Amino acid sequence: MSVRRFVGVNSRDVMRQVRETLGEDALIVANRRTEGGVEILAMADEAIDHFEPSPEPEPLPPEAPAQAPPQDAMQAMSERLLREMQDMRELLASQPAKAVTAVQAGPTGSAERLRQLLSKVGFSSELADELLAGLPEPLAALNADSEAPLEWLRQQLMQRLCVLSDEASFFDQTGIVALVGPTGVGKTTTTAKLAARFVMRHGTRPVALVTTDSFRIGAHEQLRIYARLLDTPMYALDAEQPIDDLLGRLQGKQWVIIDTVGMSQRDQRVIEQIAHLQGGRSRVRLVLLLNAASQPETLEEVVLRYRQAARSAGAELDDCIITKQDEAGCLAPVLDIVMRHGMRVLFGSHGQQVPEDMAIATPDTLVDQALSTASPQRERAQRPDAPMAMPRWSRDVLGQGRRLSSLLARLRQRITGFAALEALWNLAALPSSVQEERLNALLAVYPPSDTMLGMAWSARRNERGCDWAMPDIGLDTEGAWLALPWLQHRHVAGWQPRLAALSASNGVAVHLLPRLPEADALAWLEAQHLTWISQVNASQRIFAYRERQTLRQLFHDSVLTHHVGVRFRGQSMQLWTAYAEVEDASGLALLAWYGEVRNPESAKVVTRRYWLTPARLGSEVLSLLLTQLHSEGLAPLTRRAWQQLKDADSGDVNADVRLLMASGVAAVAGHLDVADDDDAQTLRGDLLNLLGARRRRRDSGMLDALVYAFMARDAIRQMGSISREGVA
Repeated sequence: MSVRRFVGVNSRDVMRQVRETLGEDALIVANRRTEGGVEILAMADEAIDHFEPSPEPEPLPPEAPAQAPPQDAMQAMSERLLREMQDMRELLASQPAKAVTAVQAGPTGSAERLRQLLSKVGFSSELADELLAGLPEPLAALNADSEAPLEWLRQQLMQRLCVLSDEASFFDQTGIVALVGPTGVGKTTTTAKLAARFVMRHGTRPVALVTTDSFRIGAHEQLRIYARLLDTPMYALDAEQPIDDLLGRLQGKQWVIIDTVGMSQRDQRVIEQIAHLQGGRSRVRLVLLLNAASQPETLEEVVLRYRQAARSAGAELDDCIITKQDEAGCLAPVLDIVMRHGMRVLFGSHGQQVPEDMAIATPDTLVDQALSTASPQRERAQRPDAPMAMPRWSRDVLGQGRRLSSLLARLRQRITGFAALEALWNLAALPSSVQEERLNALLAVYPPSDTMLGMAWSARRNERGCDWAMPDIGLDTEGAWLALPWLQHRHVAGWQPRLAALSASNGVAVHLLPRLPEADALAWLEAQHLTWISQVNASQRIFAYRERQTLRQLFHDSVLTHHVGVRFRGQSMQLWTAYAEVEDASGLALLAWYGEVRNPESAKVVTRRYWLTPARLGSEVLSLLLTQLHSEGLAPLTRRAWQQLKDADSGDVNADVRLLMASGVAAVAGHLDVADDDDAQTLRGDLLNLLGARRRRRDSGMLDALVYAFMARDAIRQMGSISREGVA
């Protein structure tokens, strides 16, 4: 197999071509910039050991005239590199495993560049290890001046940074909010800024300010000045006095904010303070203030100590506000700690002006600021003797939990119905006697309104060797698969009633059919002017050129000239197509389609398909043919997941629940396998990195990782580690 050349206008375009043709595991042999953009030489990973380079020319005799050098020096260089790679593989195969691990572990290329950047701006080596473990191989192979790895890093940091969704979700939630943190972190000024923002939204009547700081000279007076300016009442509360003592005086106040006493994180009274705040009948929301200008070790200790105090009082401390950003030399250390501890950043404060110098936290702004400011100190590594440092095994487990949390949150955001799939998995932990009832309640409200465009119907028969039929897969408004499928036996009987019921209840306008339906169903689809395609057999008879013939006869001598890329059963293939205008027996105008799925390397035909579509839709239905081809890979993935779940649940899970769990993770894996955008590529890499070991097929590897992710999530739930991160 020869090296393939790819040329694109930029690195992203050319890498997309590589992935479509050679797959995710392609080996980048060489790359260079050209006048027209970027040129890459690449080949399939499995072809390296079978690569036979061009024979080297024999040396010329001294009297022979000099010959011109090869036209393509880059091709020659690539062959030389491949020969050296083959030699290296043979050498590594003969060395002990320890030596192989050492070679593989050495950071090179883009990974080393990103690691140096993270260290330079102040992120910890621990977070760098977590991030770079998921760097996709195609990005790692790019040269040092490519911007794609840096953009990937930026997106990874943004995804790990949890922030307030919108300001209204904070200020419109009535109750009591207490700001806690060390002395001098800016609690009083932040109290005034938050109160001012609330007043601008809801007026002065519903808000009240409370201070428990009776130690600092002038603390009461400072807050009283702010209260007077805002025209809001202010109350003083002793540090040991429960908030319930003020309830009578706070009648009619919807939003109360408490400025607490500043205490060192090492002060044992921190626990007592939070216990007093939580000791009454009223629920108090805690918000931790973090000084961006503090030392990383100090911030680490503040987070650990204050969260310990909150847990000891039976409370949660998951929200924070970053203060004094204008005084911080670099922002990366505080963001590093926030990410590693899974805290949510509500606001950022950057000055003394009330309320101007505070803004709602946004991931892009914070990450861009962190990456643009170099730390004056480091490279900084977490010292083994750092205060409150966790054991290595605890940090590893916590890091895996954070990766899992981030992954599930991004899947929930990207894939329609993923939250419903999570709710379905929750049913498996319930007693079998109640699973059916809860399943009915879940499916009664699924899918959400205005989220479903079409349905990819499965064949009406049991899968080979199974006692169940493949569920039907819904399509969202973008044409992507929904995460929670439909069980066949829960539909009404008959094609026409089935199609009509779904169109009436969910507004489904697109139907991908596994076979041509009966005449009444076909007439109903046409009368409703719905979009449909139907896969048919080669022996299907139609009328073409006024003759009745089979589709095999119609396309027997056709020359296929048009092709598009397609993922077919987990592999990158090409679909070559031709179509012709035909009619059925009733005179309905149709388009007949013939397609060949070919291996792009060998041009070998893998399979053949025939379709019929309404002539009124024209050739634009090609994208739907691709979607139906993609769906053929879901049945084997479902069988794989079904068996894994059956082996793991000891027969305690309802059969319908198990089938929906299996087909749901298959739909998610299939969705990510066929998507070609950057976000999908990142999610694929993160999923496959969950299990570490590489899988031969990308779709089955992602399926195994999804099953693992859900099982790990359920294990965390069973241990009671419920957190707002999204793991549970």
